[in-house]
Amino acid sequence: MTEPLVISVDAMGGDHGPSVVIPACVQALGAMPKLRLLLHGDEAMIRAELGRHAGHADRIEVRHADRVIAMDEKPAQAMRRGKGTSMWGAVEAIREGRAAAAISAGNTGALMAISKLILRMSAELDRPALVASIPNARGQTTFLDVGANVDCNAARLVEFAIMGVAYHRAAHGVDRPTVGLLNVGSEEMKGHEEVREANRILREGQLDLDYRGFVEGDDITAGTVEVVVTDGFTGNVALKAMEGAARFMYDELRDALTSGPVTSLGALLARPSLRKFRDKMTPSPAAPLLGLNGLVLKCHGGADVRDFAKAIQAACDVAQSGFAAEIEQNMKRLPEALVGIASAAADGVA
Repeated sequence: MTEPLVISVDAMGGDHGPSVVIPACVQALGAMPKLRLLLHGDEAMIRAELGRHAGHADRIEVRHADRVIAMDEKPAQAMRRGKGTSMWGAVEAIREGRAAAAISAGNTGALMAISKLILRMSAELDRPALVASIPNARGQTTFLDVGANVDCNAARLVEFAIMGVAYHRAAHGVDRPTVGLLNVGSEEMKGHEEVREANRILREGQLDLDYRGFVEGDDITAGTVEVVVTDGFTGNVALKAMEGAARFMYDELRDALTSGPVTSLGALLARPSLRKFRDKMTPSPAAPLLGLNGLVLKCHGGADVRDFAKAIQAACDVAQSGFAAEIEQNMKRLPEALVGIASAAADGVA
């Protein structure tokens, strides 16, 4: 008999809390027989919501938490008062060995700070990175960082490349993912100093990566490379722009197809194709925090039931892979690569 897979869930996080999280959990349990869920939050509210959705009670454990971290709470404040909250409990379950992964739709900054405090960073990494899966013409693009690190030096961008490749292999089953650095042009002389230095390290550092150089914004959805690396400021802006464009296009198409009786009939017949189009255009709702000693996923705050259920599925998929060990193995090569490049630069000056 296969071992159950336990996922720890912040049931109170996000814009909707238990009214979305609980039905999503029940939906995920129905689709994955091996899944068990550990729900953290107000027990009375959680059980009341569970009462509206029959089934799977034997595969759910509820852990009461008195408090919830607000969506606008500052990360430093969240760390100070985090113990006893639903988010803290969800992450702590990983450290205690009771869960393979944790999911929250709550405050992103607070989740990153609490996860780093409880789980610590793996290998020689400094800060976690948020990674998104973006639909492209050939499948999925792994895109990072999408909001965890606003300012990034060259070494951090190289760390993101290492983490992104390991994650893409685990999440999408690609043996040797290609990777590129997001820039304002593909020419070597373009971009700011940090991105040019990261490009040099990736080209000359003898890291075990299939690095293809600079890529531009339209390459993300073209599938030019499988992993696209950038800083958290640029990545977050790009991700929100893509999400907004996808919603706009879907809404405009739906409105055009329901503008009259004839087109409405066509829309009814085309509904399965429209749903497929929406799914293809929409980025994954789950963004793992890479680089921690444990797997934590951030689901976007406005997630609906379908989105949160997909986030649980993503957590299960990644939890059963070995991407963390691969990140650690490649991170051991990074200091040597940086030293080698510095020595070569010094020899060139001499």
